[in-house]
Amino acid sequence: MSQTRAIVCVSPSELEGAGLTPQHLAWARANGFTGQAGKLLALPDAEGGVAAYLFGMGDGKDRSALVVGLAAAGLPTGRYRLDGSFGDATAAALGFRLGAYRFDRYRKEGEQVELDLPEGADAAEVERLTQAAFIARDLVNIASNDLGPDAYEAWIADFCAERDIALKVTRGDALLDANFPMIHAVGRASDQAPRLVDFSWGDAAHPKLTLVGKGVTFDTGGLNIKPGNSMALMKKDMGGSANILGLAHAIIDAGLKVRLRVLIPIVENAISGSAFRPGDVLPSRKGLTVEIGNTDAEGRLILADALALADEDDPELIIDMATLTGAARVALGPELPPLYARDEAFGRAVCEHGAALDDPLWPMPLWPGYDRLLASKIADVSHISTGGMAGSITAALFLNRFVKPETDWLHLDIYAWAPEARPGRPYGGTDQGIRALYAALKARFGQ
Repeated sequence: MSQTRAIVCVSPSELEGAGLTPQHLAWARANGFTGQAGKLLALPDAEGGVAAYLFGMGDGKDRSALVVGLAAAGLPTGRYRLDGSFGDATAAALGFRLGAYRFDRYRKEGEQVELDLPEGADAAEVERLTQAAFIARDLVNIASNDLGPDAYEAWIADFCAERDIALKVTRGDALLDANFPMIHAVGRASDQAPRLVDFSWGDAAHPKLTLVGKGVTFDTGGLNIKPGNSMALMKKDMGGSANILGLAHAIIDAGLKVRLRVLIPIVENAISGSAFRPGDVLPSRKGLTVEIGNTDAEGRLILADALALADEDDPELIIDMATLTGAARVALGPELPPLYARDEAFGRAVCEHGAALDDPLWPMPLWPGYDRLLASKIADVSHISTGGMAGSITAALFLNRFVKPETDWLHLDIYAWAPEARPGRPYGGTDQGIRALYAALKARFGQ
């Protein structure tokens, strides 16, 4: 049985009272350890090995709820326990587990950093939210040659089978027969057919909650082809749907009192003789005609057809997540996704939960004054705005047209990628919005 090593969590004012031996206290001082956030220091034993680790929690004022994740990210393979002053046991354990994430699909040996849960931690909640995040991260990190539309559908089929959920898939030209013309148009150039996956879970008597996720498994930009540096990360363009699947896992595992429906349009935005073109006018499920200004703005097209379907069922709430616009990143950067909510009070509640759980979101307006920027001279609407300003808002306003005004709808424009490691989020594909939304939904609907 492997040894379980202690991680002694210390804030800047607590080093003297951390219960260290005089030798270890002197060692900490000699190495400049003061309890500063993220500092990890091995404490030697008498044989020259490691007796335990010190970890700096930083000042409480600006401390991330997931700060202990920085310890997990820096530890070698092994089993650990948390000692000292680590705050809320559930948050600390969750931060550690999230920080210990390793994507090892393409490596021969994966590193394992494990934790004995501290006393008082909600083990079920920690496991639930860890797995929800890992679902999103794993899916985003998989290379597109291993997660095209066919493989993605198969992954979702396994997800549903494990939970005894029936899955419906509308694929290829059947999308036209079923009136999903924009999903078909965006994905028809690929050698793997476009499709819409649809599954439901929960008591039919409970309030209807529908989740919609953008599932573009790779985005070349289409005929408006991206330059190479902009295409390099486009395996993550299905990050909205990956996070929706992580959120769905949390909802199902917790048994929230909802009738859950999940809709994921899956396409590859490829280039061939059948690719849709700039200047095309596409019909939509909603009945609106859409003028195409740029084939690299494909995500909103497939979401629009899926949102129109979601709305036909008159759900109490629709939530969509998508890696939708570069404009959102220009405005708010990679760490802070914008949130658009018709119900502003609920939107604020989601943001407040996110702030408490280190899953930050920022409320943005569905500003009606910018609707004019989507005007088309030949169709009901253009799918991109003129002038290049307010790009995230106008993308949200485009989607807004495909959901009835009376429907409660919330939209997240996420990045789904951590360009640098931070507490509880190693570099690479990442979860965004899952914990914030889960907490708000649990408060709204109950377990």
